[in-house]
Amino acid sequence: MIAYHFPPLAGSSGIQRTLRFVRHLPEFGWEPIVLTTDARAYERTSGDLEAEVPPTVRVSRAFALDTARHLSVFGRYPAFLARPDRWMTWRFAGTAEGRRLIRESAPALLWSTFPIATAHVIGEALHRSSGLPWVADFRDPMAQDGYPEDAKLWQSYAQVEARTVRAARFSVFTAPGAARLYRHRYPNVAERFVVLENGFDEASFAGLSPGATREPLERGAVSLLHSGIVYRSERDPTALFGAVRKLRDAGRLAQRTLRLRFRASENDAMLHELARRFDVADALQCLPPVGYQVALDEMSRADALLVLQAANCNEQIPAKLYEYLRAGRPILGLTDPRGDTAAVLREAGLDTIARLDAPDEIATLLERMLAASAGGALPLPRPDAVARASRRERTRALAALFDDAVAAR
Repeated sequence: MIAYHFPPLAGSSGIQRTLRFVRHLPEFGWEPIVLTTDARAYERTSGDLEAEVPPTVRVSRAFALDTARHLSVFGRYPAFLARPDRWMTWRFAGTAEGRRLIRESAPALLWSTFPIATAHVIGEALHRSSGLPWVADFRDPMAQDGYPEDAKLWQSYAQVEARTVRAARFSVFTAPGAARLYRHRYPNVAERFVVLENGFDEASFAGLSPGATREPLERGAVSLLHSGIVYRSERDPTALFGAVRKLRDAGRLAQRTLRLRFRASENDAMLHELARRFDVADALQCLPPVGYQVALDEMSRADALLVLQAANCNEQIPAKLYEYLRAGRPILGLTDPRGDTAAVLREAGLDTIARLDAPDEIATLLERMLAASAGGALPLPRPDAVARASRRERTRALAALFDDAVAAR
């Protein structure tokens, strides 16, 4: 299993996909061996998830550098050293270490996972040298319209993408729209594209207090929580701040009634600038990263949880959404109603959706949330939809895919 995102990396929800597969695969007849990077390649580390790696799992760390941190001079570095990504140095030691692991352990199958494209570069090299079947986990689309913006980086992505989908036995995506996009883009191998969504791990929620005994995040205010990274384009909260201003101007929202709580946004400066622009700084809370269990507890105590997903990401679903579902709190989805994120919300019985760039729609949604806090009710995720989103069930599907890949060989 070739994955950049693995403990002790901190600050990315993407780590959960690989970690939970590693934990649950033995139950379904597969023993994982993990090939990842040396911890020096991680910009930030934390030990809070290392204990969740089963002690029986072999984890091999290959030398890798982060071009932006290790190979730059006065903040500048040659662009070719960051194609297809800043960890391109991993491919050399990673491929050598992967070949050693294959010789020693004789695995039945290879699996690599994006969004670090170098993982697929290593996966292809090992597949071609060993002949082992290969399952490529794309999660989200790689080369998209206008992304990456740099033309040479886009071309590098496109080359890795094309080589991967043609060589891999299966290519896996986390959203139906992404799989449709690739079936249209690569019709000759369309039957190899599979959807396997993200999910939540039940064991991670086991230590949280029951819903009836949970303390609210802040007494006297309604807390709307966004947990995770905020992007300037794909998760732009400008219209949300505009909606708060609109409600205040109309006299429908008193100061200190609503708290916009952003946890580990990695874009606090942008959020503070928006709060100043719309004169709602008293409503904003920007909070630092915390351990995974603490983050889950915070989700379970929020009055409502916030999803931000722009229309240019209609073929993607934030991984955090599945943890939101399991947290059992109301969810406000600021997203395109035609996208895959909205589809997941509707499937869970949630109709609290407004377009990310529509202040009027968001204001109506916020009023509905505030009315619910005063005695009304917002819909909660349906238990059957939550149960289907467990990481254990996702891993069962992945193991069946591995079985098919080996049988096809």
